[in-house]
Amino acid sequence: MFLSRLRYTQLQVNIVSIAAELSMYLPVPIFGYLCDRFSPSPLSLFSGTTFGLGYLLAAFTYRSGPPPSAEGEGWPFGLMVLAFAGVGMGTSCMYLSAVTTCAKNFGRGEHAGMALALPIAAFGLSGLWQSQVGSRLLYERLPDGGRGNVDVFRYFLFLSGTLFAAGCIGTIGLRVVDEGDLIDEGIEELERSGLLTESEHFIGRENGYGSIDHEIEEEEDRETLGEEEKRKKTWFLNQQTSSFLKDPTMWFLAGGFFLVTGPGEAFINNLGTIINTLSPPHSHTPITSAATHVSLVALSSTIARILTGTLTDLFAPRSAPRPLSAHSSLVSLPPKPRFTISRMTFLLISTALLFLGSFLLAAGIAQDHADRFWIVSTLVGAGYGATFSLVPIVISVVWGVENFGTNWGCVAMVPAFGAAVWGIVYSAVYQGHVGSEGGECFGIGCYQWTFGGVCGAVGVAGGLWYWAWRGNWASAWVVRGIAI
Repeated sequence: MFLSRLRYTQLQVNIVSIAAELSMYLPVPIFGYLCDRFSPSPLSLFSGTTFGLGYLLAAFTYRSGPPPSAEGEGWPFGLMVLAFAGVGMGTSCMYLSAVTTCAKNFGRGEHAGMALALPIAAFGLSGLWQSQVGSRLLYERLPDGGRGNVDVFRYFLFLSGTLFAAGCIGTIGLRVVDEGDLIDEGIEELERSGLLTESEHFIGRENGYGSIDHEIEEEEDRETLGEEEKRKKTWFLNQQTSSFLKDPTMWFLAGGFFLVTGPGEAFINNLGTIINTLSPPHSHTPITSAATHVSLVALSSTIARILTGTLTDLFAPRSAPRPLSAHSSLVSLPPKPRFTISRMTFLLISTALLFLGSFLLAAGIAQDHADRFWIVSTLVGAGYGATFSLVPIVISVVWGVENFGTNWGCVAMVPAFGAAVWGIVYSAVYQGHVGSEGGECFGIGCYQWTFGGVCGAVGVAGGLWYWAWRGNWASAWVVRGIAI
């Protein structure tokens, strides 16, 4: 619709999507930090506000028509970029506040995988029902009374109101229960691990960073006690952040996440143009709709996220307590013997699904056969969705849940770079096949080299994750005794 109605170029369409991706992922460490240090509620309110204003601006920018750069009289192209930057920040805040709340409340229980998978699955499921609302309810009427394309203006207004309301509900409902006990338990594990020097241990006790029962006199008022609790929490979370960033396996995990999620984001963002390349222009062959495949990707992604959360709860090794670093002296007690499948095995399987979907697309399985494109959408959606569910689960197991918002935020920002890189690659290949005349592209050459490269990137990601898990070095999770 942006190409045909607003006369944007393919590069401009990708600039809008890249702006949304960058604003959704780059600020995540900051949002995660605020979520850990304060609470998820303010973040949820901020998400509702930015969502509402972003989609409102996008609606009226679309309604104004083609911009002056396309010889139109509509609002400038930059306003659409600004609108989707707000949408991206709203997405990030709403997602992170929900996932962090679940991780801290349920992340140490037997169903930690499901607790994380459900809000992540709901995040993916939103695309399913929202796209169907747009195509089946908020559509343009054709002259003969039939159903036309989505009425983008009305659809954006619908999203603006709905997501603002969701943010307000989260402001009231998202709470972390007994967070003080969680911090105290984490400090005790840190002390037992031997990672604290004697001076740090002494300072912690003197300033209330250890058990404060004996340090605070009975006469001290509640305000002083609250200040000491806040100082203890800040000190401990800073220690956790430092340990996380200094762990080399974190960088391998983040590197693989960059290589996998970037192509997945590029595929989803360009679904409409990819579908249009599958059949010749003005062909009488029925072309499947982008809304159908957005729903299919969302559905397969949601199913994969719920399945991986459930299966990891059932089959993954259990540990108690966890080692905190490569030099930790804590070793997990051997669990009761049972059949186990590592979480990393599930993660590598999800990588293989994404690889297979990209390979089939690059091989031309759907070219001139748009009815086969569902195979690609399902595989890519399942692989992408499972990866987004499993990586935060791995982070919660290896590095704990006390500082989950910050830790997951540091890793979750890398898809922004991946989406930008692969969005530009796709646009360059697409535009190069069209030539200087412009217009829409048709044929396997519009995307073949892009998704051939994706196969290579996904393969490298699998290697990085395997090395962090079972590599022959001291920091590997297996060597450290982490039951992952």
